Amino acid sequence: MKKLLIGLLLVMCHITVCVAQNADLQKAVARYKKASTVTAVAKKTTHKDALAKDVVTKGTLTMKKPADVGIVIDGGKDQLLMHGSEFTMVVKGKSHKTSSQKNTQFATFQAVFEYILKGGDGDLSKLGDLAVTKQGSNIVLTITPQATSKKAQRRMLFSSFVLTLDKNTSELKSLRMNERGGYTEYTFTNHKFN
Repeated sequence: MKKLLIGLLLVMCHITVCVAQNADLQKAVARYKKASTVTAVAKKTTHKDALAKDVVTKGTLTMKKPADVGIVIDGGKDQLLMHGSEFTMVVKGKSHKTSSQKNTQFATFQAVFEYILKGGDGDLSKLGDLAVTKQGSNIVLTITPQATSKKAQRRMLFSSFVLTLDKNTSELKSLRMNERGGYTEYTFTNHKFN
């Protein structure tokens, strides 16, 4: 009986934490409901474990309803673009295209950005590869894509995506894409909600 009560208490605590985190997340993205476009200054930091110095470049972030996100760096030489389920990554002028249907590691990434742009309309609770945590006034969304096979895991470009939102201002503060041997992190400032 004691073990059953402890188990129920743990389940209730977990549910309470999940509901509180969901409320915090909805508060963090509420400002997007009224905005059709959000822009910001972007700074890209590329870190490679094998190199002593990070590479830092600048550009812009544009988020537009219903499902467009564009990070354009260094005059367009580097870009990360999401148009619905279609993804384009331009690295040093070379373009790589995929979709969330073909490349499932981007499916939750797409769902999270669509949720943000809708101002919290929708349900992220069914996404098994998404963790939502609160860190001070920030909401941190960590997407850890799950590969369906070892071959698929080896082909995955990124081991995780980490988005940080300010709960009070709704500003997307950063996007970090972790990969083997390093990471790419975008930080955003001077947001404009239109």
